[in-house]
Amino acid sequence: MNEKSEKREIVYVIQPVYGQSDRAVHDEAVSLIESAGASYGGTIYQNIREVNPATYVGEGKLRELKERLDGLDDVTVLFNGELSPSQTLNISAALDGRKVIDRTTLILDIFALRAASSEGKLQVELAQLNYLYPRLKGKGGALSRLGGGIGTRGPGESQLETDRRHIRARIRSLEKKLAETEKRRSLQTERRKKERIKTVALVGYTNTGKSTLLNAVTGADVLTKDALFATLDPTARAFEIEGVPFLMVDTVGFLQALPHHLIEAFKSTLESALNCDLALIVCDAAGEYELQLKTTLDTLQEMGFTAPYLVVMNKCDVAPNGRFPRGTVCISAKTGRGLDELKRRIFEAFSDKFVRAELFVPYACMGEYGALRSRLVEQTVEYTEGGAKISAIIPAIYRENFLKFIK
Repeated sequence: MNEKSEKREIVYVIQPVYGQSDRAVHDEAVSLIESAGASYGGTIYQNIREVNPATYVGEGKLRELKERLDGLDDVTVLFNGELSPSQTLNISAALDGRKVIDRTTLILDIFALRAASSEGKLQVELAQLNYLYPRLKGKGGALSRLGGGIGTRGPGESQLETDRRHIRARIRSLEKKLAETEKRRSLQTERRKKERIKTVALVGYTNTGKSTLLNAVTGADVLTKDALFATLDPTARAFEIEGVPFLMVDTVGFLQALPHHLIEAFKSTLESALNCDLALIVCDAAGEYELQLKTTLDTLQEMGFTAPYLVVMNKCDVAPNGRFPRGTVCISAKTGRGLDELKRRIFEAFSDKFVRAELFVPYACMGEYGALRSRLVEQTVEYTEGGAKISAIIPAIYRENFLKFIK
């Protein structure tokens, strides 16, 4: 690898301090920077008692930061929170025109890197344009500072330099395309409901092993990577428990302080979680799982989530202790530990939807039974002199169809 390819943009963090949770938010910012392909350069902290409407942080803190950055090239400043368009430009001006981005811009940059499907790319571009549109008030140098490098992937500088009317037209076009995609997904959801296929959604904090779990349970080959938002597009794979078909859906991960408008932007993708029959909330047992669980539940509640769920502690094989909330399923998606128990708990969650039954079907009734056979799952079949003894799992809604055969 040559020297040029090894050079990475350096990001220096302005961390507003409000309370005890700021350390976790800061650590996430460092992980986000690395996920975006940049290098973490350091942090300056600012206790926030009163927000400066012009620059959010005080002028003295900006002078201190300017002195720290003097003589450094290719440094982007990340404000680890959300800035107004004027605050972004004012901070940049106070730092001699250095590029300034906020947490939302950085997350969108990572989303642009991760989006693989056409829908994912449309959602990212729409979210970026909606976020950047009010920041198009400036001209010339103000716009040029938004272009290039970290925080501007997707539409790009050339898109941002077009007039506001063109941007609005592009936003309307993207919204129309996504509405059509959402309609198709709704039809797919309705078809699954008609086919009685139960959907299990993997939800939770980013980088807790959801994709690894999907691969372990379904035998899929979804990208797994130790990085925030390694997978952005939803992935659905079929699997079976005791011969009963299910569908497992992997969704984009959550993050502490994930801006509300980003949740809204990706709501159509996250609807796979909203419309599921059961959610598996996956936490990192070796990490701050209490924070992860709270963040996930708060985000789901904000989305109007009402489905039942199981809390799954992944990476239990490397967890420092095993004291987790009651009812938690402890697994290691990487080693396979606990996966049989997880499947048992998934099936148990649908206990009111299925009936285990012993059937006896006389040979004279085989034609009648054959017409109904697709509605159950045969576990064992034993042929006797008078007919077939069958152990089966029957969807509760079809139980009455088999009453004459149930022993």
